[in-house]
Amino acid sequence: MTDRLSTRFAACKAQARAALITFVTAGDPDVTATPAILDALVAGGADIIELGMPFTDPMADGPAIELANLRSLGSGTRTSDVFALATEFRARHADTPLVLMGYANPMLARGPDWFAGQCTAAGVDGVICVDVPPEEDAEIGPALRAAGVHLVRLATPTTDAQRLPAVLQGASGFLYHVAVAGVTGKQQAAQASIEIAVARLKAATDLPIAVGFGVRSPEQAAAIGRVADGVVVGSAIVDIVGSHGDAAAPFVQDFVAALRGALTTQAQETAA
Repeated sequence: MTDRLSTRFAACKAQARAALITFVTAGDPDVTATPAILDALVAGGADIIELGMPFTDPMADGPAIELANLRSLGSGTRTSDVFALATEFRARHADTPLVLMGYANPMLARGPDWFAGQCTAAGVDGVICVDVPPEEDAEIGPALRAAGVHLVRLATPTTDAQRLPAVLQGASGFLYHVAVAGVTGKQQAAQASIEIAVARLKAATDLPIAVGFGVRSPEQAAAIGRVADGVVVGSAIVDIVGSHGDAAAPFVQDFVAALRGALTTQAQETAA
């Protein structure tokens, strides 16, 4: 189907560059500050935005995003606030894809059909549910697919050829390659290992391949952008929000612009 995610990846491909996918936590530092931060991501040149649903017990997120979760939850952010932020974002930015990233408990607390319906009503394009493996996805995946919302799956350095078909079954939007066998923001994968992994995934699926976990600099983003369809940057942006709080938006925009500039320059150099 034609949708915001596929349209955006196609547009980036036409420009011979990787899509810039940026992550922030909803309600960090509070719900009143998040809209300006989301707008700063778009203004800086983010192609796709991941909005984190704050959760008390994250398993894939490192210290930076854990602290963001605590700041958000400490300010009183609820699931209803996440959807309100998404709805308001969609009203301001009709064409920018928005993906919710989080954990099963908040997604399933009121039932998968309720959650999927809220995603559709808010203009959410996709969902990444970190802690539901495909073998146990009897609820959230079917509900999202029925509602026309992409379920973005995760592949890791330990996803071998035997398990990859299960990961790809029911996946859509894009495939998120977790570059390190660890948590977000702590370590960086060797470029050679990323290139091998992306080549292996591209041989198995036509979905765009986005690479994240540990991408912290424009230079690193450009290197990954040479082989991947998308580059995900989260903890480095969340750190900026942690440092500047309510005043973070211009600093976020400047950093995102540097990331986008590096991807654009890399594409131009490759084409030259």
